[in-house]
Amino acid sequence: MANINQKIADELGVREQQVAATVELLDGGATVPFVARYRKEITGGLDDAQLRTLEERLTYLRELEDRRKVILESVREQGKLDASVEAAIMTADTKGRLEDIYLPFKPKRRTKAEIAKEAGLMPLADILLAEPQNDPKVMAEAYVNADKQVVDVTAALDGARAILVERFAEDADLIGALREQMWSNGVMASKVRDGKKAEGEKFKDYFDFSEPLHKLPSHRVLALFRGEKEEVLDLTMLPEPVPATPPTTITPSSYEMKIMARVGVSDKGRPGDKWLTDTVRWAWRTKIQVHLNIDLRMRLWTSAEEEGVRVFASNLRDLLLAAPAGARVTMGLDPGFRSGVKTAIIDATGKVVATTAIFPHEPQRQWDAALATLGKLAVQHKVELIAIGNGTASRETDKLATDLLKLLPDLKMTKIVVSEAGASVYSASAFASEELPELDVTLRGAVSIARRLQDPLAELVKIDPKAIGVGP
Repeated sequence: MANINQKIADELGVREQQVAATVELLDGGATVPFVARYRKEITGGLDDAQLRTLEERLTYLRELEDRRKVILESVREQGKLDASVEAAIMTADTKGRLEDIYLPFKPKRRTKAEIAKEAGLMPLADILLAEPQNDPKVMAEAYVNADKQVVDVTAALDGARAILVERFAEDADLIGALREQMWSNGVMASKVRDGKKAEGEKFKDYFDFSEPLHKLPSHRVLALFRGEKEEVLDLTMLPEPVPATPPTTITPSSYEMKIMARVGVSDKGRPGDKWLTDTVRWAWRTKIQVHLNIDLRMRLWTSAEEEGVRVFASNLRDLLLAAPAGARVTMGLDPGFRSGVKTAIIDATGKVVATTAIFPHEPQRQWDAALATLGKLAVQHKVELIAIGNGTASRETDKLATDLLKLLPDLKMTKIVVSEAGASVYSASAFASEELPELDVTLRGAVSIARRLQDPLAELVKIDPKAIGVGP
């Protein structure tokens, strides 16, 4: 725990004693808001942002330490925990790095490599890698053994290749380097599935799309994955952009070259070079690239979700903290064509004092009657503000409000278009039923529109966050 506290203190740029005191409070059941408000004297004045970061890092680092202990014990039980492995495990500073180190020791199904080792092909794999001047077929003849299911030279070489492929794919440092290279150079491409164009029209921007992984914004990542989930899009992660002109000869990719450099393989025309080069290509295409695709998809998803939450929180904060119009009599107009413009008047305290529906637009076109109704209500209740929802028929209703202001200049009313996102959700909610039981569900939306101009914070907290419409 002392090491964790010191690490967090270093990251936050505060004293270890402050972190230790805060950890004790959190472990005792205190929440971040409580500590931020009422325990500043104990934490040394840590603000809410520092406390949230501290709590997140504390959880992450504790989970990291728990996993480290499990991995150490697992490797120790296998009798493979030497000093270098233990040092690598103890110095791993992220979960990803820790899992990369553990990969060669992780209990697994009987793979082709395991079967090949049991058949005694490990020495063949080692000598082919170390001595490429030897002819692989000649070397493999000595390992043919029908009793061990190595029936011919081809089977022996296939087993040796399986062993080397697994060895290359479990090199933690190599995998880490290739992962970052693919993150920097890789591309996410999408194509529409056959017969899905009409059904997936909302995803048309991604029917033939590609963009570098590290440049994909969060909203685009979420849209791509949603299109894949709805079986409209096929997503492909490419390790590098497709060249405009396809190469005429097959040459190792930059990823394969990096693997070759790491394991000491090079094509110098020796008898074993081609076999080893093919082994590296097979390791990259069948094992390593598949593993990295999964890792990077998860990285994209995680970062997109985090960014989505951040954008939502920022937008929601701006919305909730918008300047309130204050305690003024307000007319709320919930626009609509066929169903009419639902109207509600609230007094300075937010209490509903009048409701009605008017039909100034198509198909009824009762413009003058609608103006007369609104004018009567405005005069009767001395309306000061008019809040107009920004949904369907908003512009037409805004024109109606303009005519109303011209008709009653003495009232000095002000009209404002406000977001009606979530008003319909609120109107049919249990909260609205309890708050406005006497009102029809269609009129409750107009009340919400009026109140969110009068006091945005007080009104918007009643709405399910998903329905407020401020994030991806």
